[in-house]
Amino acid sequence: MRRAGTVVAAYGRQYRVELADGTTLLCFPRGKKSELACGDQVIVQPTNTAQGVVSSFEPRKTLLYRSDKFRQKLIAANVTQIVIVVATEPPFSDELLTRCIVAAETQGIRVVIVLNKCDLAGLVASAARTLAPFEKLGYPVLKLCARTESALLLPCLEEQTSLLIGQSGMGKSTLTNALIPGAKASTREISQALNAGKHTTTHTRLYHLDARSALVDSPGLMAFGLRHLSADELAQAFIEFRPLLGRCRFRDCRHDREPDCSLHAALDQGDIDPRRFAAFRSLCAEIG
Repeated sequence: MRRAGTVVAAYGRQYRVELADGTTLLCFPRGKKSELACGDQVIVQPTNTAQGVVSSFEPRKTLLYRSDKFRQKLIAANVTQIVIVVATEPPFSDELLTRCIVAAETQGIRVVIVLNKCDLAGLVASAARTLAPFEKLGYPVLKLCARTESALLLPCLEEQTSLLIGQSGMGKSTLTNALIPGAKASTREISQALNAGKHTTTHTRLYHLDARSALVDSPGLMAFGLRHLSADELAQAFIEFRPLLGRCRFRDCRHDREPDCSLHAALDQGDIDPRRFAAFRSLCAEIG
């Protein structure tokens, strides 16, 4: 009998699927190609009490993924919010932060930024200055210490399926374990099922906070390529650009060296943050 479920963990060509009654199956896709992501709604055919085969998946409301010239990497499906975790130390990349936001904006996904390790009081001011341009644009910035103040994030997670994302070392795992006491146990169970040992931290995993809220923990990022986006899609994803688009002298303006470019005029007037604009130009150069 086929049954509906949710992919709660994705690793290679194997998936942990949670059924409506709370039981889970280790499932495999039909065929050689695997295109599933954590958070996908799927139909599975159980083959025994512990395993099954994914026969189909439902249309996605959202899909976050990254891409470079060689491949695409699915991150999560059907999330409604991303929580980008940065920290006072080690230093974080504001360009990588921008790329995460661009990916979210193209999917209509809400963004929350968490500044972790705020117990290191002497480093907070510098990190806050880096985040100031994002906060000015309206992206909420929540300052906390994941070890002792994780509960401060809970109101932001209510009735959302939230993806935790960020560079390695920012404290995502600490935050996950603080919010979900059973997270370590769940990871250990997956490790035993896959014989994966120390590599389990490379897998995306969905946890339920309550009946209407979920948290998706993802591996640490080193890069976030967005080669699947067009130049127009990139420009639209920078919310401060939107009122200016279509006002350049040339209809096909690339916002590079063309005269009378509305974005360059705003940049010169201080209405666009230089590092945000540099990140935009970097992304445009990548897609050619």
